[in-house]
Amino acid sequence: MASSPCSSVNFDSGLEIKTRSVEQTLIPLVSQITTLINHKDKPKKSERTQQAIQRVGQAVSVAVGRFVAVGEAIAVENEELKEEMGMACFEARRAGDAIAQLTDVGTAVTPPVDGRTTVFSDRTGMVKAARMLLSSVTKVLVLADRIVIKQIITSRNKVLVTLEQLERVSTFQEFVQIFSQFGNQMVEFAHLTGDRQNDLKDENKKARMAAARAVLEKCTMMLLTASKTCLRHPDCESARINKDAVFHRMRFALEQVMEIVTDARPCGETKVLPLSIYTGIKDFKSNVEGLREGLYLLPHQALSGQLEAVVERMEDFTDSAYTSHEHREGILQLCQLARQDTDQLITAWMEAKQSLNAKEATEEMELSILKTCQSVYELRRELHKVAVGRAADLLKLHAEHLPLRALKASGGEGNLEAVAEYARTLGEQKEQLVETCRLLCHVSGTEPLEITCIHAEETFHVIGPQIISAAQTLALHPSSKIAKENLDVFCEAWESQLCDMAVLLREINDVFEGRRGGAASGDKRAYVSLPRPKHSANLKTVKAVKLDAEEQSTIAKLGLELRLLTSDVDTEVEKWEDQEHDIVRQGQSLSSMAYSMHLFTRGEGLLKTTTELFHQAEVLSEEGLQLCSSLHTFSTQLMDEEKVAVLSEMEKLMGLCQQLQMGVRTPVQGKTATFQKVDSSIQNTRAIITVVIYLLPVCNKIVRKYKSERSNLGSPQSWRDRQSSTAVKDDVLNGKNSNGFGVKSLEQHMANLTFLESK
Repeated sequence: MASSPCSSVNFDSGLEIKTRSVEQTLIPLVSQITTLINHKDKPKKSERTQQAIQRVGQAVSVAVGRFVAVGEAIAVENEELKEEMGMACFEARRAGDAIAQLTDVGTAVTPPVDGRTTVFSDRTGMVKAARMLLSSVTKVLVLADRIVIKQIITSRNKVLVTLEQLERVSTFQEFVQIFSQFGNQMVEFAHLTGDRQNDLKDENKKARMAAARAVLEKCTMMLLTASKTCLRHPDCESARINKDAVFHRMRFALEQVMEIVTDARPCGETKVLPLSIYTGIKDFKSNVEGLREGLYLLPHQALSGQLEAVVERMEDFTDSAYTSHEHREGILQLCQLARQDTDQLITAWMEAKQSLNAKEATEEMELSILKTCQSVYELRRELHKVAVGRAADLLKLHAEHLPLRALKASGGEGNLEAVAEYARTLGEQKEQLVETCRLLCHVSGTEPLEITCIHAEETFHVIGPQIISAAQTLALHPSSKIAKENLDVFCEAWESQLCDMAVLLREINDVFEGRRGGAASGDKRAYVSLPRPKHSANLKTVKAVKLDAEEQSTIAKLGLELRLLTSDVDTEVEKWEDQEHDIVRQGQSLSSMAYSMHLFTRGEGLLKTTTELFHQAEVLSEEGLQLCSSLHTFSTQLMDEEKVAVLSEMEKLMGLCQQLQMGVRTPVQGKTATFQKVDSSIQNTRAIITVVIYLLPVCNKIVRKYKSERSNLGSPQSWRDRQSSTAVKDDVLNGKNSNGFGVKSLEQHMANLTFLESK
């Protein structure tokens, strides 16, 4: 994992790494310094090894020098960080120079012994310099990350100011002028928060950020039409209520984003998710299985009390008017069975504790543990079936959106009585959907999906009344085009949330069946949210395009092929023993991004516009090039035939990634050209994933082969049996170590960070 190299270093206690970009920047540096320190363990080294060590030390020093130069430039631009950043840069430069000096062969003080000299005579000094370097570089990165937070806060403040101005406008001319400014500010805010969302390490925060950003995206269009309606009909109470609700929801979402970005809540409150049945069952099962390890870990009353707490939460299922009698009886019977099995377990447990010779679970107790775990699993499966079944039925039932159509029609006719009648129907539908989201939350299987379920519940709860107030306004002013447009926008938001619910349902099913880990589709993009070059702000924003139904249908066929290919990648990945291998992780990442592009072809998922699709494709191409780098390092450890096979496919992959990258970066104008660009991007992505599917089993076979030949595969020596151990170490020091991070990659990684130099 990315965190493993970093976790072995003692950083300043006040520094917490919260983003992937900071963590990933440190990994190559940690790798190189670890290599240097580990080579102290063998004091005798050949001249070739000494030179390799010296090159590593010098390269680290040069890379740190470049890194520090940019850190100092950041300090100049940000007065509030100048002192802290300056000190961190000074310490990093000093530590880099110390490492270069300690690895300089010319400074070796020990005389030759048997034709060899000893370097690293001062191991303590090397360890101290390494710790100082890692600590100071981390501090520079964390301080730079504060600038990103500052940018988001500044952007939010601009949005809030303009939002207040919009709320007070009294003329159309003034509104149009201010809303144009507001739109540009929201685009900037969306980009900043989007990058931040995908850079966060905490999956729960990512899910909360995604929910808040989804609210802001939908509310921006609602704000436009609701405000226009209010300006056209200033004395209409329902129009005012409609508009006020949108402004309130936008402010609340902006506040949520700030809580996530600044990691702070008002009055010191802590955000705690309501305890779901899934979480309760998981904790209960964990305690039951924990009895094997120790008979005296917790009192037996705690176990039965924990089960009763879970059963009590099942009232959301059993007390619901929408739960069938058959399902209710099934849930209650399984609850009773779980109670009986738990009572038998407690009896066996007490008998085992009373036995003087029993230090671990008896055979009878082991059987009771298995039965109890099985009964709660059956209970969880039944709840999952009920919740998912109801959600699927509701989605089918409301696929035609009949209440919305009726509200539009009756509103357009000015029929207030009919609007009131269909409003009651929509209200009932809203209550069903809200309750179903609550049940899905109980069985979602992961905390990020629980957060998404809560967001869906809140969205239906809020948009339902807004649709009704918009319909009432239209009924009062049936000839108003603006009022009709406003109702259409709110109805579209409702339909969009139903589509999101369908995606959520599939993700919950995937988690339950073990197909996916529960992160939102398309959410695993490797964005870097560190500060960007100033000149990038001057780039023109490409207008986003949404495809029409015919175009969506055409690319849906391509998307289906892409979906099947990502399933093949997942199948091949599962065959690897080492799930943390660079090739596996990067293959999984490519598959995940391709899957999000597949969702786009269906009009689903997080990618809503062609601009977002092209951004995703560009990130995918960059990840593909990273995989090429890993494959190149991998190939240096192979013999001739295997090496040729891997390099041949690597070159093919590199060409496809570069082709995709050039394609998505080429600007186009007009809807036809945009559609062709979408088609080309998906076809190139399909070709990339096809190569990955070929490479995964080939590389896995090679890894298994070498592992069977040498049991110590984790060590660099095990890769090339015909080479001496010293030569292998020299290869590692020259950037050919098995973890894929060499001196060149360190320099390249440092130099290519978006906040250090322009590409």
